[in-house]
Amino acid sequence: MAVGYSDAMTDKPFKPFAVVLERLSVEGRWASHDWRVAAVMDDMGGEPRVLVDRDGLFHKVFPGFQAVIHRDEAEGYYLNMTTEEPSLFVSLRFDEASGEAYAFQVTLSYNEAARWMDGGERVERVPVDSATAEWLGEWVEANYRPEKKERHRPKSFEGKEGRLRKRG
Repeated sequence: MAVGYSDAMTDKPFKPFAVVLERLSVEGRWASHDWRVAAVMDDMGGEPRVLVDRDGLFHKVFPGFQAVIHRDEAEGYYLNMTTEEPSLFVSLRFDEASGEAYAFQVTLSYNEAARWMDGGERVERVPVDSATAEWLGEWVEANYRPEKKERHRPKSFEGKEGRLRKRG
């Protein structure tokens, strides 16, 4: 998978991706189908296009996405890497006229994806390939150290004697 940089001055590594969406038939009162992320792959460029449309199977690829690494999202990348399956998070939106889904944005940050969901976005998680996991893991190892958690004893547990001794 290609690795690039947006600009030498900004030092923001990125990985290009294409997202494949699958339309699934559902029997429901309000909808005849649903959408899910079927796969993510190396970006092949070009415009969104239908890959498969036969016998109830519909796949459409959306190329041109970049998972950009931002230093201020380091904790989110760390949280992603410490899960059982490091993932790419894909935000989906729907065309109001046709009702068709399209991939809107991608991230490798657990925290950024959570903010998107808090804002009402539909976000799907897709496990990444081992090369992407290794690339992100190396970046996290080189750029992030989790803060040590120090337990502070609540003042209510200090007792009267402890407060008096401190005042002298």
